[in-house]
Amino acid sequence: MNERGGVIVSGGGIGGLAAALAVSRAGWDVRLFERASAFSEVGAGIQLGPNVVKVLHSWGLVDALAAVAAFPERLQVRSAVSGRTLGELTLGDTMARRCGAPYATVHRADLHVLLLSAVQQHTDTRLHLQRPLQSFSQTEQAVTVKAATGPEIEGDALIGADGLWSTVRQQLLGDGLPQHTGHLAYRALMPQAWLPERLRTQHVTAWLGPRMHVVHYPVRGGEWLNMVVIVQGEVTDGVDPWNHQANAADLTAALAGSCTALQDMVQAMDGWQLWALCDRPPMQGAHQHALGRVALLGDAAHPMLPYLAQGAGMAIEDAAELGHVLAQALDPAFDVPTMLQRYALNRWQRNARVQARALRNGQIFHAEGLLRWGRDASLILLGQKLLDMPWLYGVTPRV
Repeated sequence: MNERGGVIVSGGGIGGLAAALAVSRAGWDVRLFERASAFSEVGAGIQLGPNVVKVLHSWGLVDALAAVAAFPERLQVRSAVSGRTLGELTLGDTMARRCGAPYATVHRADLHVLLLSAVQQHTDTRLHLQRPLQSFSQTEQAVTVKAATGPEIEGDALIGADGLWSTVRQQLLGDGLPQHTGHLAYRALMPQAWLPERLRTQHVTAWLGPRMHVVHYPVRGGEWLNMVVIVQGEVTDGVDPWNHQANAADLTAALAGSCTALQDMVQAMDGWQLWALCDRPPMQGAHQHALGRVALLGDAAHPMLPYLAQGAGMAIEDAAELGHVLAQALDPAFDVPTMLQRYALNRWQRNARVQARALRNGQIFHAEGLLRWGRDASLILLGQKLLDMPWLYGVTPRV
């Protein structure tokens, strides 16, 4: 016997929960299937531009976000070698007035809990843990999904929000697995009260150096500091990415030649964890977002390198657009496949642009030689203008 009807969401991360919330708000019955035995998030901090904060606010999450986020007043770019400030972008009230919402920084787990609570408290979404989706088939009338356990599930649409290694994508597109980028991300998070007072900060700071860069910013209402160090290199066989002591030693070697101020910041942090960054090329067309009654969202469709800080943001924007088009699909005049195609057409070019810009930023952030000199000179001369991105932050997604 099949379970029938509504929208099926594969994946219970930030993108999957955002999709469940948006689609439920649009009037659909939603069932969400998650592989893990509990809803949780790994990682550390997330930056949310005004474009994303506007979506969360429109979903009634103004107070919930304010309770867990920090709202930095400034973004500054510094040289990792000299320590010199190269450029600044004013955030805070100035950006809120210009873009319609503030710039926020939040712990990934706090954002995940915020979305999960909203789904549980304000929707009738049925949440299924330890039940990963394994395969699907679709006809003009329905999509049928087979999970690891239980009966087959029949629905009107399937949303693949199952991340970078998406099972739904593999069956839908069959375009292979993500590839290693040759970049490593070391992440750490700790209470600011544990740091020397001179190292505590409420700003977003990016340090740019040859073949590496560092970003840190406050989370959890400013009480904690999140830091990520990205260096060029590969994880060698036998390396344990959760070996904090070994990771700290590797970081010390990678930052040789950096200024004292940066080395002090990095050495003051503890609990370093290591991720090897993987990626896909920027999207090439709407077909990579949706085919028939199956749509992809977030990293399943368009993984984002962290050089523009928009991975979670684009997943949340996807969810908002998905809710918008599926609200129209409740009208018999609009069928689900047509509206999912509209979702794909409305999203793929923006996502491709963000992916491409993130790739470009990675090259600029890690520049050497004359390119590094030109980058620094441009930031000193035109910092505010170069760092502001109205095409990104000024957009108001449809909800």
